[in-house]
Amino acid sequence: MKLNIANPKTGCQKKLEIDDENKLRAFYDKRLAAEIPGEALGEEFKGYTFKIMGGCDKQGFPMRQGVLTNNRVRLLMSRGTSCFRGFGRRTGERRRKSVRGCIVSQDLSVLNLSITSMGDNELPGLTDKEIPRMRGPKRASKIRKLFNLSKDDDVTKYVKTYAKVTEKDGKTHSKSPKIQRLITPICLQRKRHRAAIKKNRISRCKTEAAEYHKLLSLRMKEQKERRSESLAKKRAARSQSQASKGDME
Repeated sequence: MKLNIANPKTGCQKKLEIDDENKLRAFYDKRLAAEIPGEALGEEFKGYTFKIMGGCDKQGFPMRQGVLTNNRVRLLMSRGTSCFRGFGRRTGERRRKSVRGCIVSQDLSVLNLSITSMGDNELPGLTDKEIPRMRGPKRASKIRKLFNLSKDDDVTKYVKTYAKVTEKDGKTHSKSPKIQRLITPICLQRKRHRAAIKKNRISRCKTEAAEYHKLLSLRMKEQKERRSESLAKKRAARSQSQASKGDME
């Protein structure tokens, strides 16, 4: 079985081919995201802890988290799920695909491991050198966290450390990623503008509501006066008719 061991701190990777079943027995029946002590692979890995990140079987089918079996199964997958790309499909279309369960078995050919805790010994090709990052974060808060910056520091200067440098026609061109969620004076101005629009809208609504209630009370008052006048006319006409009937009798 091949073991791909990655060190996230240095960015290095190393491939080991192990055929000894006694060493591989420590990985069998373990699930994805399980942690394995490094002593199982040999004395040079003493003190190290490895985390199972994934793997493939001999036919190339990947392991999938959440499938609690050590065999291969066929699942109905939709676009966006792991182990299924689904590009060029119709909206809502699903396909049945074969995946390997999340439990390690003898049928695997490649197992991906990641170092979670370091040991005392140096591992050549993993801990003795550091590979520069090819890509870095784009979000402003994550850039500040990576370089331990404060809010007063200029983030745009630190993005250039992992910019892509190319040479064309004797000139050197550098391309750095566009910073996301960067607070600039224009952003603050637009925020103040939106707040002012909202404030003016609320005050206008209050003014219009007050004018409407004032007009509504005036209309109700006029309607009440017209109703009282009509009732008075009806009473007067009724009394007049009764008086005329009394005179005739």
